[in-house]
Amino acid sequence: MFFKNNKFILIITSITIIIFGILITSINNQSKEKAPQTIYTESKSTEDQRYKEITYRSMLGNCPTRPSGNMALQVLKVFEEERSLRAVKSKIVDEKWSEKYFVNDYKITYDPYTQVLNIKFDCPKPLMKVQIYKQNGIDSYDAILVDNGELLDPTYEVLLRSENKLDHELPYFALPISEMENKTQETITEIIKGLRVELRKKLAEVILNDQRELTMILSMNGHPFSVFMGMEEWQEKIAKLDKIVNFLELKEKFPSVINLSNSKKVVVKFRE
Repeated sequence: MFFKNNKFILIITSITIIIFGILITSINNQSKEKAPQTIYTESKSTEDQRYKEITYRSMLGNCPTRPSGNMALQVLKVFEEERSLRAVKSKIVDEKWSEKYFVNDYKITYDPYTQVLNIKFDCPKPLMKVQIYKQNGIDSYDAILVDNGELLDPTYEVLLRSENKLDHELPYFALPISEMENKTQETITEIIKGLRVELRKKLAEVILNDQRELTMILSMNGHPFSVFMGMEEWQEKIAKLDKIVNFLELKEKFPSVINLSNSKKVVVKFRE
Protein backbone atom coordinates (compact mmCIF):
# COMPACT_ATOMS: atom_id res chain seq x y z
CA MET A 1 0.00 0.00 0.00
CA PHE A 2 2.79 2.34 0.91
CA PHE A 3 4.54 1.53 -2.36
CA LYS A 4 1.41 2.31 -4.33
CA ASN A 5 1.00 5.68 -2.60
CA ASN A 6 4.62 6.62 -3.33
CA LYS A 7 4.17 5.66 -6.94
CA PHE A 8 1.08 7.86 -7.18
CA ILE A 9 2.95 10.79 -5.62
CA LEU A 10 5.83 10.40 -8.11
CA ILE A 11 3.40 10.43 -11.02
CA ILE A 12 1.71 13.63 -9.74
CA THR A 13 5.08 15.30 -9.14
CA SER A 14 6.29 14.42 -12.66
CA ILE A 15 3.14 15.84 -14.23
CA THR A 16 3.49 19.03 -12.16
CA ILE A 17 7.14 19.51 -13.26
CA ILE A 18 6.20 19.01 -16.93
CA ILE A 19 3.35 21.54 -16.75
CA PHE A 20 5.54 24.04 -14.91
CA GLY A 21 8.27 23.62 -17.56
CA ILE A 22 5.77 24.24 -20.35
CA LEU A 23 4.56 27.44 -18.65
CA ILE A 24 8.13 28.74 -18.19
CA THR A 25 8.96 28.09 -21.86
CA SER A 26 5.79 29.85 -23.00
CA ILE A 27 6.54 32.91 -20.87
CA ASN A 28 10.13 33.12 -22.20
CA ASN A 29 8.94 32.90 -25.79
CA GLN A 30 6.42 35.68 -25.25
CA SER A 31 9.10 37.90 -23.68
CA LYS A 32 11.43 37.36 -26.66
CA GLU A 33 8.70 38.27 -29.12
CA LYS A 34 7.70 41.48 -27.33
CA ALA A 35 11.20 42.83 -26.57
CA PRO A 36 11.99 44.13 -30.10
CA GLN A 37 8.63 45.93 -30.26
CA THR A 38 9.39 47.81 -27.06
CA ILE A 39 12.82 48.92 -28.33
CA TYR A 40 11.35 49.99 -31.69
CA THR A 41 8.66 52.08 -30.04
CA GLU A 42 11.14 53.88 -27.81
CA SER A 43 13.44 54.60 -30.78
CA LYS A 44 10.60 56.03 -32.80
CA SER A 45 9.47 58.20 -29.91
CA THR A 46 12.99 59.53 -29.46
CA GLU A 47 13.22 60.40 -33.17
CA ASP A 48 9.89 62.22 -33.09
CA GLN A 49 11.02 64.22 -30.06
CA ARG A 50 14.32 65.17 -31.71
CA TYR A 51 12.45 66.26 -34.83
CA LYS A 52 10.16 68.58 -32.91
CA GLU A 53 12.91 70.16 -30.84
CA ILE A 54 14.73 71.82 -33.78
CA THR A 55 14.47 75.60 -33.45
CA TYR A 56 15.97 78.41 -35.48
CA ARG A 57 17.40 81.87 -34.94
CA SER A 58 17.39 84.39 -37.76
CA MET A 59 19.31 87.62 -38.34
CA LEU A 60 17.85 89.48 -41.30
CA GLY A 61 20.32 92.38 -41.52
CA ASN A 62 19.22 95.12 -43.95
CA CYS A 63 16.63 92.87 -45.56
CA PRO A 64 12.91 93.65 -45.79
CA THR A 65 11.31 91.42 -43.16
CA ARG A 66 8.49 89.84 -45.14
CA PRO A 67 10.41 88.24 -48.05
CA SER A 68 13.52 87.38 -46.02
CA GLY A 69 11.36 85.94 -43.22
CA ASN A 70 9.59 83.75 -45.76
CA MET A 71 12.95 82.52 -47.04
CA ALA A 72 14.02 81.69 -43.46
CA LEU A 73 10.90 79.55 -43.03
CA GLN A 74 11.60 77.78 -46.32
CA VAL A 75 15.15 77.05 -45.16
CA LEU A 76 13.85 75.61 -41.89
CA LYS A 77 11.31 73.44 -43.69
CA VAL A 78 13.90 71.94 -46.05
CA PHE A 79 16.31 71.29 -43.18
CA GLU A 80 13.62 69.58 -41.12
CA GLU A 81 12.80 67.30 -44.04
CA GLU A 82 16.33 66.54 -45.25
CA ARG A 83 18.52 67.14 -42.16
CA SER A 84 21.20 68.40 -44.54
CA LEU A 85 22.74 71.85 -44.98
CA ARG A 86 23.87 70.77 -48.44
CA ALA A 87 20.26 70.08 -49.39
CA VAL A 88 19.32 73.56 -48.17
CA LYS A 89 22.06 75.21 -50.25
CA SER A 90 21.04 73.22 -53.33
CA LYS A 91 17.46 74.38 -52.89
CA ILE A 92 18.55 78.01 -52.57
CA VAL A 93 20.62 77.80 -55.76
CA ASP A 94 18.29 75.64 -57.87
CA GLU A 95 15.15 77.63 -57.09
CA LYS A 96 16.95 81.02 -57.11
CA TRP A 97 15.75 82.03 -53.67
CA SER A 98 18.34 84.81 -53.45
CA GLU A 99 16.72 86.59 -56.39
CA LYS A 100 13.19 85.80 -55.31
CA TYR A 101 13.63 87.07 -51.74
CA PHE A 102 16.24 89.84 -52.45
CA VAL A 103 18.89 88.11 -50.29
CA ASN A 104 22.39 88.55 -51.72
CA ASP A 105 24.38 87.04 -48.84
CA TYR A 106 23.56 84.25 -46.40
CA LYS A 107 25.17 82.01 -43.80
CA ILE A 108 23.36 78.96 -42.42
CA THR A 109 24.82 76.77 -39.67
CA TYR A 110 23.45 74.02 -37.42
CA ASP A 111 24.49 73.13 -33.86
CA PRO A 112 23.59 69.46 -33.27
CA TYR A 113 24.15 69.82 -29.52
CA THR A 114 21.62 72.60 -28.96
CA GLN A 115 19.65 71.62 -32.10
CA VAL A 116 19.50 75.24 -33.23
CA LEU A 117 19.56 76.25 -36.89
CA ASN A 118 21.23 79.67 -37.22
CA ILE A 119 20.19 81.69 -40.27
CA LYS A 120 21.93 84.94 -41.19
CA PHE A 121 20.80 86.98 -44.20
CA ASP A 122 21.88 90.27 -45.69
CA CYS A 123 20.49 92.30 -48.55
CA PRO A 124 22.03 94.96 -50.82
CA LYS A 125 21.61 98.69 -50.27
CA PRO A 126 19.66 100.59 -52.93
CA LEU A 127 21.58 103.33 -54.73
CA MET A 128 19.43 104.63 -57.57
CA LYS A 129 16.14 104.34 -59.39
CA VAL A 130 16.93 103.18 -62.91
CA GLN A 131 15.05 103.75 -66.13
CA ILE A 132 16.28 101.67 -69.04
CA TYR A 133 14.98 102.88 -72.37
CA LYS A 134 15.07 101.57 -75.92
CA GLN A 135 16.39 103.54 -78.88
CA ASN A 136 12.96 104.91 -79.74
CA GLY A 137 12.92 106.62 -76.33
CA ILE A 138 9.33 105.49 -75.71
CA ASP A 139 9.53 101.95 -74.38
CA SER A 140 11.30 101.60 -71.05
CA TYR A 141 11.27 99.67 -67.81
CA ASP A 142 12.22 100.55 -64.25
CA ALA A 143 14.51 98.89 -61.74
CA ILE A 144 16.52 99.60 -58.60
CA LEU A 145 20.31 99.70 -58.82
CA VAL A 146 21.87 98.28 -55.64
CA ASP A 147 25.39 98.44 -54.24
CA ASN A 148 26.49 95.10 -55.72
CA GLY A 149 25.79 96.38 -59.24
CA GLU A 150 22.64 94.35 -59.79
CA LEU A 151 19.22 95.58 -60.87
CA LEU A 152 16.26 94.58 -58.69
CA ASP A 153 12.52 94.88 -59.09
CA PRO A 154 11.12 98.27 -57.93
CA THR A 155 9.14 96.35 -55.29
CA TYR A 156 12.38 96.20 -53.31
CA GLU A 157 12.27 99.94 -52.63
CA VAL A 158 8.60 99.76 -51.66
CA LEU A 159 9.25 96.99 -49.14
CA LEU A 160 12.17 98.85 -47.55
CA ARG A 161 10.20 102.08 -47.23
CA SER A 162 7.22 100.27 -45.71
CA GLU A 163 9.52 99.13 -42.88
CA ASN A 164 11.35 102.47 -42.57
CA LYS A 165 14.59 100.87 -43.71
CA LEU A 166 14.99 103.46 -46.45
CA ASP A 167 14.45 107.06 -45.35
CA HIS A 168 16.01 109.14 -48.14
CA GLU A 169 15.21 109.82 -51.78
CA LEU A 170 17.03 107.85 -54.43
CA PRO A 171 18.54 109.67 -57.42
CA TYR A 172 17.48 108.65 -60.92
CA PHE A 173 19.66 106.96 -63.50
CA ALA A 174 18.60 106.79 -67.15
CA LEU A 175 20.53 104.73 -69.69
CA PRO A 176 19.88 103.07 -73.07
CA ILE A 177 19.34 99.35 -73.16
CA SER A 178 22.38 99.00 -75.43
CA GLU A 179 24.63 99.90 -72.48
CA MET A 180 23.36 96.95 -70.48
CA GLU A 181 25.88 94.74 -72.27
CA ASN A 182 28.83 97.08 -71.68
CA LYS A 183 28.89 96.74 -67.87
CA THR A 184 28.04 100.42 -67.58
CA GLN A 185 25.81 99.83 -64.58
CA GLU A 186 28.76 98.31 -62.69
CA THR A 187 30.88 101.37 -63.51
CA ILE A 188 28.17 103.77 -62.37
CA THR A 189 27.68 101.69 -59.23
CA GLU A 190 31.34 102.12 -58.28
CA ILE A 191 31.18 105.85 -58.98
CA ILE A 192 28.08 106.40 -56.84
CA LYS A 193 29.41 104.23 -54.00
CA GLY A 194 32.67 106.22 -54.08
CA LEU A 195 30.98 109.61 -53.76
CA ARG A 196 31.49 111.54 -50.56
CA VAL A 197 28.28 111.28 -48.54
CA GLU A 198 27.53 115.01 -48.73
CA LEU A 199 28.06 115.03 -52.49
CA ARG A 200 25.88 111.98 -52.94
CA LYS A 201 23.03 113.70 -51.10
CA LYS A 202 23.18 116.49 -53.71
CA LEU A 203 22.83 114.07 -56.62
CA ALA A 204 19.39 114.11 -58.23
CA GLU A 205 19.83 112.41 -61.59
CA VAL A 206 22.37 110.66 -63.81
CA ILE A 207 21.81 110.43 -67.57
CA LEU A 208 23.75 108.38 -70.10
CA ASN A 209 22.80 109.04 -73.73
CA ASP A 210 23.23 106.89 -76.84
CA GLN A 211 26.65 108.43 -77.51
CA ARG A 212 27.73 107.30 -74.02
CA GLU A 213 28.03 110.88 -72.76
CA LEU A 214 27.41 111.13 -69.03
CA THR A 215 25.50 114.01 -67.44
CA MET A 216 24.78 114.53 -63.76
CA ILE A 217 22.21 116.85 -62.23
CA LEU A 218 22.91 118.02 -58.68
CA SER A 219 21.25 120.46 -56.34
CA MET A 220 23.01 122.84 -53.96
CA ASN A 221 20.80 124.54 -51.36
CA GLY A 222 17.80 124.13 -53.65
CA HIS A 223 19.66 125.37 -56.76
CA PRO A 224 19.96 122.65 -59.45
CA PHE A 225 22.89 122.56 -61.86
CA SER A 226 24.18 120.25 -64.59
CA VAL A 227 27.56 118.55 -64.75
CA PHE A 228 28.81 117.33 -68.14
CA MET A 229 31.20 114.42 -67.66
CA GLY A 230 31.91 113.48 -71.27
CA MET A 231 32.53 109.93 -72.47
CA GLU A 232 35.50 108.77 -70.38
CA GLU A 233 37.67 109.24 -67.29
CA TRP A 234 34.60 109.50 -65.09
CA GLN A 235 36.31 108.47 -61.87
CA GLU A 236 39.01 111.15 -62.23
CA LYS A 237 36.42 113.79 -63.10
CA ILE A 238 34.32 112.91 -60.05
CA ALA A 239 37.32 113.71 -57.84
CA LYS A 240 37.60 117.14 -59.48
CA LEU A 241 33.85 117.71 -59.20
CA ASP A 242 33.92 117.00 -55.48
CA LYS A 243 36.61 119.65 -54.91
CA ILE A 244 34.78 122.22 -57.06
CA VAL A 245 31.42 121.69 -55.33
CA ASN A 246 33.01 121.83 -51.87
CA PHE A 247 34.80 125.10 -52.75
CA LEU A 248 31.70 126.74 -54.25
CA GLU A 249 29.59 125.73 -51.28
CA LEU A 250 32.03 127.38 -48.87
CA LYS A 251 31.89 130.55 -50.99
CA GLU A 252 28.09 130.30 -51.21
CA LYS A 253 28.21 130.46 -54.99
CA PHE A 254 25.72 128.44 -57.01
CA PRO A 255 26.69 127.26 -60.51
CA SER A 256 24.32 126.56 -63.37
CA VAL A 257 26.73 124.37 -65.33
CA ILE A 258 29.99 122.61 -64.63
CA ASN A 259 31.61 121.23 -67.77
CA LEU A 260 34.19 118.48 -67.25
CA SER A 261 33.97 116.96 -70.74
CA ASN A 262 37.59 117.94 -71.34
CA SER A 263 39.50 116.67 -68.32
CA LYS A 264 42.23 119.27 -68.94
CA LYS A 265 39.85 122.20 -68.98
CA VAL A 266 37.11 122.85 -66.41
CA VAL A 267 34.36 125.36 -67.26
CA VAL A 268 32.02 126.67 -64.57
CA LYS A 269 29.07 128.93 -65.39
CA PHE A 270 27.11 130.79 -62.75
CA ARG A 271 23.59 132.02 -62.57
CA GLU A 272 23.12 135.66 -63.48
